[in-house]
Amino acid sequence: MTDPAIRTADDRMALKIGVMGGASGDMTAAALAAGELIGRAVAQAGCVLITGACPGLPLAAARGAKLGGGTVVGISPGLSLDEHVGKYRSPSEHHDVLVFTGSGLMGREVVNIRTSDIVVIIGGRSGTLGELAIAYDEGKLIGVVTGTGGISDMVEDILAKCAKNTGARVLYDPDPVRLLAELLRVYRTEHYRRPSCFCTDRTVGEGIARADAGCPVCHPCRPD
Repeated sequence: MTDPAIRTADDRMALKIGVMGGASGDMTAAALAAGELIGRAVAQAGCVLITGACPGLPLAAARGAKLGGGTVVGISPGLSLDEHVGKYRSPSEHHDVLVFTGSGLMGREVVNIRTSDIVVIIGGRSGTLGELAIAYDEGKLIGVVTGTGGISDMVEDILAKCAKNTGARVLYDPDPVRLLAELLRVYRTEHYRRPSCFCTDRTVGEGIARADAGCPVCHPCRPD
């Protein structure tokens, strides 16, 4: 019998791309269009879109993903649909699944990031800055859609000031489609072990052989 922990190339989970960005404030038509483009590109790449289930640029990404035939999962700050819509004034449209954390706007940020294999920053203010900080500290692969205002145009300077090596990698591009293609390439060839792969600590049966081939993180993500 095949060990259920061992996944084959034909049994891979779809990669989850988190799009984090401005939910309110001034948003240009170009930034909203970029949000929709990144969402559509996520869907067309066969990936699942993760958002904070909020309005603004993440909602534009959700709309783009649905137009592209994709799946959208929203991480809600509320503990129910009623609270999600009524208390937080957040949308349910264009999402296939809402995960009700009951953690509030700040508390759900950790869930947003840890649910995502790759994090994309677009526009954004203080909430997006918090998500960037979590993603960077946890060694995520991060893409920044530059030219969309807010935090996204400050990320390079902010991280330079941090001067901290966390294992994270950050890519910058004003073209959301090109950015996603490069993020997927880097993830699949270089970054797939980040941030939490421990297969080198495992053994096979009673032996001492390394179990990389059976690791559900490494093995499915290795390029064919």
